[in-house]
Amino acid sequence: MRDFIVAIGLVLVIEGLVYGGFPAAAKRMAAQAAEMPEAVLRTVGLAALAMGVGIVWLVRG
Repeated sequence: MRDFIVAIGLVLVIEGLVYGGFPAAAKRMAAQAAEMPEAVLRTVGLAALAMGVGIVWLVRG
């Protein structure tokens, strides 16, 4: 459970860096994501999920 809470904290740090440091770029990325087809978003999301699992597996394995 501790690792999960740390992971959530790291996600918030990264989100804060993006929105706090580069708000215009964050708005552009959100607008571009809204215009992308769902299939592309799904593919990118699943690829990110697989990479995240792979990284955790390598580090914690």
